[in-house]
Amino acid sequence: MNPSEPLHNDAEPVAARSTVPIWLIMLCAGIFYWAALFLSDNAGGFSAEVYAPFQSYEQVSAANPQNPEMKMEAEGRKIFEATCAACHQSTGLGKEGTAPPLAGSEWLQADGGDRVIHIVLNGLTGPITVKGQQWNLSMVPWRDTFTDEQIAAVLTYERSHFDNHASPITPAMVKLARAQSHPAPETEAELLKLPLKP
Repeated sequence: MNPSEPLHNDAEPVAARSTVPIWLIMLCAGIFYWAALFLSDNAGGFSAEVYAPFQSYEQVSAANPQNPEMKMEAEGRKIFEATCAACHQSTGLGKEGTAPPLAGSEWLQADGGDRVIHIVLNGLTGPITVKGQQWNLSMVPWRDTFTDEQIAAVLTYERSHFDNHASPITPAMVKLARAQSHPAPETEAELLKLPLKP
């Protein structure tokens, strides 16, 4: 059949080929590029304006107004998990041969918190009785590692968790204890000389 001849009504149809117009290719490419940018900025159903100029949910949360007690607890938890939990365990139950328990510890819950502040600032050495069990271990001082605010935060966290129900520790309390120079780690005998403060 000659392609130049007109088709008759009874002729069988023939498929022909033609190129896609360049404008249609460019339009599809443009739509695809725009969609990729949109998904990049708004993935997960969040508008980019929610985060700008922040890069994460944590940064947004930190920039929002916060209850001071909740902020202190969050800071205390962060320090505890990064530092204290390695020895005292994340449960606060301690570990035989490593560190005594914080849960239910009479040292941690003592009125005023002065004794435990001195332990964290100056470290601890020699035997000490915790919950009726004697421990003979050493704890390093954290005086030069953490600020007064950080020590207050972690002790407040420990004194209000692990079934402990003791009053908060303030940075001013830590500052006062820090001013009392102590060149060596604390001992149980020295700690017991510190008066309990209601």
